[in-house]
Amino acid sequence: ALELAQELAEELWSAGLPGDLPELEPECRSLLAAFAEGSAALTGCLGRRARPVRLCQGCHGHYRRLLAQYGSIARAVGNSSESHNCAKSILTSDRLQIVVTLSEFFNETWEAANCANCLKNNSEGLSNSTEEFLDLFNKSLTCFEHNLQGQAIGLSPNNYTEVCKNCNETYTKLNDLYNHLQRMNRQGGESAHSAHLCIDVEDAMNITRKLWSRTFNCSLPCSDTVPVIAVSSFILFLPIVFYLSSFLHSKQKKRILILPKRIQSNANLVNIQEKYS
Repeated sequence: ALELAQELAEELWSAGLPGDLPELEPECRSLLAAFAEGSAALTGCLGRRARPVRLCQGCHGHYRRLLAQYGSIARAVGNSSESHNCAKSILTSDRLQIVVTLSEFFNETWEAANCANCLKNNSEGLSNSTEEFLDLFNKSLTCFEHNLQGQAIGLSPNNYTEVCKNCNETYTKLNDLYNHLQRMNRQGGESAHSAHLCIDVEDAMNITRKLWSRTFNCSLPCSDTVPVIAVSSFILFLPIVFYLSSFLHSKQKKRILILPKRIQSNANLVNIQEKYS
């Protein structure tokens, strides 16, 4: 039925319908076909890389090409009259505006994924910091796998001491780099989306942290232990300082109050001695 409808439509177009139903110009058809192919390619890429999330690193080429294809439709191409006809007939000639809706969907998805935070300024590839993070991420997973395979036969499945011990350095570097990237991104971010790293990096770190803490039950030594102990000790010592200072202050007041009494008694004694002398 679909093929029959398509054949009928082609016959009607070729017969030349009256009124305001002109066929698209060959140039416009070519632009629309390119956008349709680009949309299909990007959709397939996003779907294949949805889990684990690899959207930004795997689909940035498709997204960049689709932006160019949409721009070719929207901006001036060839002479002005043909360009105007292409933009009007493809983008705004009906209520649904399918091409515009698809373009907005891809743009919103890309922005929500914060892919720009993982790519270079021209979006032609991953940034150096992202490549460094992904390299450490792959090394961490390789270390986990290697030490799991090296466990002795009969070892309890909940005992992952070898993983915790041998992979601690790699995991610590990965965690520190992620925290550093977060701080740098928050300092330079202006919009709500820019407060996050790209979804690829966030998902990779979430996976690694779940494996490290929940599956392997490993713990990461806190680098702030010494400051925490110092502050806690100071707070605990405050009551002692308070009571000691209060005690010394009260003794000092007693001495000041007693001293005039002694002076007065000595003065009375002198007067008595003079009276009877």
